[in-house]
Amino acid sequence: MNTPLDVLIITRNEEPNIAGCLQSVRWADELFVVDSLSTDRTAEIARAMGAQVYLHPFEGYAQQRNWALENLPFVHDWILMLDADERITPPLAEQIRTVASSPDSHYAGYYLNRRLYFLGRWLKHGGLSPNWILRLFRHDAARCESREVNEHILLTGPAGQLDEPFDHRDNRPLSAWIERHNVYSDLEAEQYLRERFEGGYQDSIQARFWGKQAERKRWIKLHVWNRLPLLVRPFLLFFGNYFLKGGFLDGKPGFIYHVLWSFWYPLLIDTKILEMRRGAGPGVSRPVAQGGVEVEPGSAAETTHSTRGQ
Repeated sequence: MNTPLDVLIITRNEEPNIAGCLQSVRWADELFVVDSLSTDRTAEIARAMGAQVYLHPFEGYAQQRNWALENLPFVHDWILMLDADERITPPLAEQIRTVASSPDSHYAGYYLNRRLYFLGRWLKHGGLSPNWILRLFRHDAARCESREVNEHILLTGPAGQLDEPFDHRDNRPLSAWIERHNVYSDLEAEQYLRERFEGGYQDSIQARFWGKQAERKRWIKLHVWNRLPLLVRPFLLFFGNYFLKGGFLDGKPGFIYHVLWSFWYPLLIDTKILEMRRGAGPGVSRPVAQGGVEVEPGSAAETTHSTRGQ
């Protein structure tokens, strides 16, 4: 018997990944894919593998998830939310089946530990593991916080953890990673300006140093990372992740990843922040605070870097 569970996957041009993702959750009773009008075979492949595919124009990562949570005909109490480049391992599948089949769980959701694979290697160091993300939750207890990027699920009720990890394995070429993070950097820069000078976000997870991992990262981002000098932050992050947190232990893939993710990406964000504050680029219409510029793998600090696209 299939597990009484709904799986929700948000997609956009995920032809190289979607089949592997769906295959890893074939044991779930209902598979839902919300596709942002892909121009490749993503929707076709998903339908062929038994998923219900809904087409919805992309309005933002949080908006897309909330639209799905509010409008799809979910059948079961529990939802497992995935990206197309993620895979549920068989041991974790057994743990999820136990949760979804138990009527008396007092938890409203569960944090899952994501393992990042890059160039075929699991990156165990450099602040990348463990990476706890709230991905399994009761439908009536969850919604997504409204942020441009690094969005988290807001949960009503207590949350637990499942020990077995799931995998992030992106089959797209490195050029797609770079293109995607170029887009993310625009969103990160806008987010920085809003958090630093415009009061931040009302609809958000709590920022607590002694809270869950996501809450602690958010606290560090708001109270430490956003106050560091721009253009200095990428050097500090690379040094911290690659040397202090042992990213060098992951060999050549670790070196390449941290040059890109811990240095190039936050440098791109900082440069775009400066560009926006000078009236050029995507943030031209944004009111800018007077005075000098001060200062997640979400922003470079929500590894304090994005939980997406690693």
